[in-house]
Amino acid sequence: MKHLYLVVALFFTLAAHAKVTVEKVEYKDGDTALEGMIVMDQAKLKNKKAPGVVVVHDWMGVSDYVKMRAEQLAEMGYVAFVADIYGKGVHPKDNKEAGAQAGKYKSGDRSLMRSRAKAAFDELAKSKYVDNTKISATGYCFGGTTVLEMARMGLPLKGVVSFHGGLSSVNPEDAKKITAKVLVLHGAIDPNVPATEVAQFQKEMDAAKVDYQFTAYSGAVHAFTEKHAGDDITKGAAYNENADKRSFIAAKNFLEEVNQIK
Repeated sequence: MKHLYLVVALFFTLAAHAKVTVEKVEYKDGDTALEGMIVMDQAKLKNKKAPGVVVVHDWMGVSDYVKMRAEQLAEMGYVAFVADIYGKGVHPKDNKEAGAQAGKYKSGDRSLMRSRAKAAFDELAKSKYVDNTKISATGYCFGGTTVLEMARMGLPLKGVVSFHGGLSSVNPEDAKKITAKVLVLHGAIDPNVPATEVAQFQKEMDAAKVDYQFTAYSGAVHAFTEKHAGDDITKGAAYNENADKRSFIAAKNFLEEVNQIK
């Protein structure tokens, strides 16, 4: 009988997870074709529009990892949209290619990064399932940098969550355009984001009177939420289970706060 109960429990667990749907969405930024994903659990929507979250990929582009993060948001009742910053069919094969792709968007005035991010925001905002007055953005590594740029653009976001993202700004004065609440989840010993960059970011946010939170996780380096980063912190990027779990909870609580979910 106990075995039967376990089987039944497993069935309902799998059935609940199966409610999350993932649909590829083709959209454009100017003449450039992009391919994102809209991810939701319609059972949780209960025939009502839900808060939306743009989810921005790391430097490897749209992948199973970022889809998994979007599915987690859908399980919490959000409609998630996986943004495609690089363009349809662009999937770096290794770190060298990823660095080259990311560099195209992080260099210069970041206008292309911003344009691609806004295209994703606009695509999610027009979804019939989304309350477009309640849109937030989350991003990982490269995506963490991107969502901060979305905030600096002055997009009407409720909140942005940057997981181990770069913090530098091309124009610190842009912080005055920020209306979103900001949560930065940072690896305390991330060699890619030195203390000077952290200090400049906090100075930028303070000067613009942005409502922001900054959490640094001890012992964590870059990519601390990504299991595929391995566990060798001497490489500068590595998974950290404690930081992953704690940052997930922090982001969950933050999104509930900005969307006034009780």
